[in-house]
Amino acid sequence: KQGCIFTEGSLQSVVIAQHQETFIQAPAALVLLGSCRSSSGFQIQRGKTDPTSYKSLGDCFRTIFQREGLLGFYKGILPPVLAETPKRAVKFFTFEQYKKLLGYVSLPPGLAFAVAGLGSGLTEAVVVNPFEVVKVTLQSNQSAFTEQPSSFVQAQQIIKTGGLGFQGLNKGLTATLGRHGVFNMVYFGFYFNVKNILPVNKDPNLEFLRKFGIGLVSGTIASIINIPFDVAKSRIQGPQPVPGEIKYRTCFKTMATVYKEEGFLALYKGLLPKIMRLGPGNFPSVISILLLFLLSLPIFQFLEKMY
Repeated sequence: KQGCIFTEGSLQSVVIAQHQETFIQAPAALVLLGSCRSSSGFQIQRGKTDPTSYKSLGDCFRTIFQREGLLGFYKGILPPVLAETPKRAVKFFTFEQYKKLLGYVSLPPGLAFAVAGLGSGLTEAVVVNPFEVVKVTLQSNQSAFTEQPSSFVQAQQIIKTGGLGFQGLNKGLTATLGRHGVFNMVYFGFYFNVKNILPVNKDPNLEFLRKFGIGLVSGTIASIINIPFDVAKSRIQGPQPVPGEIKYRTCFKTMATVYKEEGFLALYKGLLPKIMRLGPGNFPSVISILLLFLLSLPIFQFLEKMY
């Protein structure tokens, strides 16, 4: 359909690729989340005053591997896998719907893309937040991978103790709304504006690199802008510094507390592993994708000639 970003086939490809990406990104995602350690060790986004916080990205990887083994990097993998299909479907479908609605308002195209992205991000956050709560709770369990409860058992425990509200399965919803809303607003706004400015290349290889590069830059910029919400989400959904005392309750109050106690740069803790997941900092993944594309290109050319 003219005007749509994805056809049925391409959307299916995106969903399949995102499932594969979830497994590849799991170690970096685990390090990123400040809520992924119990009282004996937290992640990079934990506070400076926490004696069990990790010193660096390398220290975090090394400690997790030594204490929990290779499978420790894949704790909480099931919830994001289960959430991936509805998450992506909601994201792209609602983006198109919001974009159509904004067509009735006289907005510049660039602003319309950004606003539609914001709407799709907020909608996506509502869908994904319960899965995030379960994932973070599983990752905060420092016991061995084979000894931790299943995702479904963990979800039942969360509902039993905290219910379905903001103290239970929807804890940290405001921070998740900010994280996804801001990310999608910046990503879609930047991507489509820059893509329309840069001329289309007739060479399919260079055109692929053009879109690929714009996507990488868009994801990196969006990650840099939205990471304070990510830090707040990690503090709210993760184990509190003092057991039995809730220090981090709401999104903006958590940001203010982090800024007051730890400084401005503390709001950007975990930026490196976040960019490793979403931007050109993940150099090995970029090279792998480029090599895969270059290796498969002759096959596609051969099939095109045959059929």
